[in-house]
Amino acid sequence: MRYSPIMKSQFMKFVHYTFILVCISFLCNCTSDDDNTQTLIDGTPEPEFTYFPPTDGSETWDTTSMAELEWNELELQPLLDFLEEKNTKSFMILHNGKIVVEAYMNGHNNASPWYWASAGKTLTTTVTGIAQDEGLLDIDDAVSEYLGTGWTNIPLNKENLISCKNLLSMNSGLDDSLGDDVSTENLQYITDAGERWAYHNVYVKLQDVIAEVSNQTWANYFNTSLKTKIGMTGAWIQTSDFNVYWSNTRSMARFGLMISASGKWEDTRIVSEAFINEATNTSQSLNQAYGYLWWLNGKSTYRLPQTQLEFSGELIPNAPEDMYCALGRDDQKIYIVPSKDLVVVRMGEAADDINFALSTFDDDLWEKINALTN
Repeated sequence: MRYSPIMKSQFMKFVHYTFILVCISFLCNCTSDDDNTQTLIDGTPEPEFTYFPPTDGSETWDTTSMAELEWNELELQPLLDFLEEKNTKSFMILHNGKIVVEAYMNGHNNASPWYWASAGKTLTTTVTGIAQDEGLLDIDDAVSEYLGTGWTNIPLNKENLISCKNLLSMNSGLDDSLGDDVSTENLQYITDAGERWAYHNVYVKLQDVIAEVSNQTWANYFNTSLKTKIGMTGAWIQTSDFNVYWSNTRSMARFGLMISASGKWEDTRIVSEAFINEATNTSQSLNQAYGYLWWLNGKSTYRLPQTQLEFSGELIPNAPEDMYCALGRDDQKIYIVPSKDLVVVRMGEAADDINFALSTFDDDLWEKINALTN
């Protein structure tokens, strides 16, 4: 059979267009198959979005039930009984920002203020990071660049070795045995900055640095750069040598939530993620379990306040390895667990004896939390 030139041209056009359609169909199917295969291989559900409660002063805060999370609800009451027995005032567990457990006891309620003690050191950490993000300071700079020389009672060449980062990391080299007074005459030399880890109230000089570089009071800069932006309440109260933050429990939980969200509140960047990552990882070689005023779990060794001993093992063995925490006198706690999307807050009087940060209560409490959440 013979074809005319016109028929041949039409046939070739038909073949050409058919080939293009087959290719497009093949590519689409390949893309679809690849996507489906990826889903099947990963088996990973869509990540849950972090919930942030309103900052308008309302008490609205979304909740998640233990049933939804498949937690062991029978273990809740034993946990609450243990907390009440251990002089707890308030306790909260957030999962992806939503409240799972909120309890008040021993005469406390959701409006009652309580002191953060040294757990509040992490507020100073965060505001220092904000000031650095704004270009007001550099934590690698010597403290004397901002406060002037003579802020300590040590030789100038030694004083100039002390950086803002040393204050954040608790390795200033200053004498911690002289008490918590941070007046010039009480800041004495033991060794060069960076050569000794010691829990020392001198970190509070960072608040003076921030007041200096911002041309505001510490409290005002704190309020505008952090507190108001995330809807916290509370105030700084000077008591003897300490500047202590007091707030209700939800404000402590708000702060923990913002940190767990890598420094964001909804779509607002409060402090850079890079700074949060630095702050919540080992900051120096002397104490693996210490960042920038944050305590870190999951390390092979750790040191504690008021001793130069190094202890083997994890800080809190029963807690998740990736947990980091703000720890304060008399068992004020913020625990943050990235792998489980948890923020846990405890306020109250000392669970047992007076302590400065870590206590056996931490490990006992996590045994109870694990029974609930696992």
